[in-house]
Amino acid sequence: MKGIILALSGLLLLAAPAVAQAQDAYSTNADGSVYAYSTNADGSANIAGYCGPPWAVTIPTNINGLLVTSIGEGAFLGTSLTSVTIPSSLTTIEGQAFSQCYSLGSIMIPASVTYIEVEAFSLCTNMTAIIVDPQNVFYSSTNGVLFDKNQTIVVQFPDGLGGSYTIPDSVAQIGEYAFASTGLTSITMTNGVASIGTGAFAGCINLTSLIIPGSVTNIGEYAFYLSGLTNVTMAEGVTSIGYDAFYGCLSLASVTIPSTVTNIGEYAFAYSGLTTVTIPASVTSIGIDAFYFCPSLASASLADGLTSIGYQAFYNCPSLTHITIPASVINIEDYAFAKSGLNNVTIADGVTNTGSLTFYGCTNLTNAMIPASLIMIGDSAFEDCTSLISVTIPDGVITIGDGAFNYCTSLTSIIIPNSVTAIGYGAFDVCPDLVTITIPGSVTNIGDYAFGFSPSLTGVYFKGNAPSADASVFAGDTVTAYYLPGTTGWSEFTANTGLTPVLWNPVIQSSAGSFGVQNNQFGFNITNTTNITVVVEACTNLACPVWTPLTNVNLTNGSFYFSDPQWTNYSTRFYGLGFP
Repeated sequence: MKGIILALSGLLLLAAPAVAQAQDAYSTNADGSVYAYSTNADGSANIAGYCGPPWAVTIPTNINGLLVTSIGEGAFLGTSLTSVTIPSSLTTIEGQAFSQCYSLGSIMIPASVTYIEVEAFSLCTNMTAIIVDPQNVFYSSTNGVLFDKNQTIVVQFPDGLGGSYTIPDSVAQIGEYAFASTGLTSITMTNGVASIGTGAFAGCINLTSLIIPGSVTNIGEYAFYLSGLTNVTMAEGVTSIGYDAFYGCLSLASVTIPSTVTNIGEYAFAYSGLTTVTIPASVTSIGIDAFYFCPSLASASLADGLTSIGYQAFYNCPSLTHITIPASVINIEDYAFAKSGLNNVTIADGVTNTGSLTFYGCTNLTNAMIPASLIMIGDSAFEDCTSLISVTIPDGVITIGDGAFNYCTSLTSIIIPNSVTAIGYGAFDVCPDLVTITIPGSVTNIGDYAFGFSPSLTGVYFKGNAPSADASVFAGDTVTAYYLPGTTGWSEFTANTGLTPVLWNPVIQSSAGSFGVQNNQFGFNITNTTNITVVVEACTNLACPVWTPLTNVNLTNGSFYFSDPQWTNYSTRFYGLGFP
């Protein structure tokens, strides 16, 4: 964790002393040990490094006539110290000064010390006590645990203590990395702890169960990173779960998120073992990668109140089979559910935009319920959803984004509503099972390769004037375009695309002798352009028509006789002709 710690470590109690240090010099002792040191701005010495043996060390008060006032970052890091005596001249111990001194059992902090940086004694696996001189006005210790003077902040729990620990009643803050990588097996927090600092319990692999009291409002970044937690209960009162808070908790199967939480931070539960999560209505934002690659997550309930789902929030959750996106969501960032195991998606009425790549690579997805409120299907929103068979896009959608259904290799049917004005680049590219498509008159522009490389696509039916398009729109397809009488722009369409559209103009011959009842069946001739395909439809009420397809017919040689053996089952029945 060193890289993470160095990036995030900050000040716990005081501002760090202003020490402009000169280039390292060296002092060789009579026993052969060597101190590296630098000169602080005030002319005092800073211990920058040590080379032993001996490993039972007494740090001198003076080096080459300079008063020793500070131990620099990593000065004794990883050495074989067995004991150390700190001089009474010392005021500052910087970060990781004694980190990874595995043989060091205890350390005494003199009264002179005013500043101890985060992780000064981290990963000292045999250290059982940090003892502070009672005269020190900045720090104190009880039972070997380092606190600030008034014991409102836990500064460092020695790695070698392990076992169970109860936070004293006086403590309001668990400091940064205070218990990180210790052998702690259980922790009891009193109802008075207000915050859990960055990395406070990171790497506590023996810590399995946790109750966070309602007094805690903030769970800091990396707070339980890579810990051994199996279940967590948060009481009402917690408002924020920080970045990476439970990242990599592979055994974490259960967590209770209270209704007071408003924010779940980036990577908060990424790479965890969660099987079920319920996001309460109080949560307005799920951060980037919050549940990234949670392989066991099978159920995620999102309450109405959520407004934002972050980038890759549920990316690569292979056990997650269903999701309902509540109406309150106004922002879905890229890849939010990409590569997950979803086979069914419900987007509540109220959501206006799916975002880009939202369901990219959801290869099990067969059904997507798209609401009437949606105005845009984002770029590549359903790209590579290879099991998606049919999609109904509701009236209200204006734009179908670039690559929206690219590589949906099982897609056989798509209904584009009259509200759509633009179909993006590659929107239905490489959809080999797509047979026909109807383009409403509202569409004015079709992007490059929008229906390219879909070899089964044989018919494209245009309801309005010719849209703007080029030769790539149907690249690799053998397709016939059909247009309606009275529409315009088809000469230019032919010049741009290379397709010569066919007039689609079937007519029911109501005045012919074939019109009417013959052999107890009502029938009529349909005539006009040779070999066009027509859907015969019927309804029972023209005031509120619901047209039901009866059959598809082909006007071989420009004519087809249709008859309806079920016409007597209805008091009134109306017939019409439509696009396939």
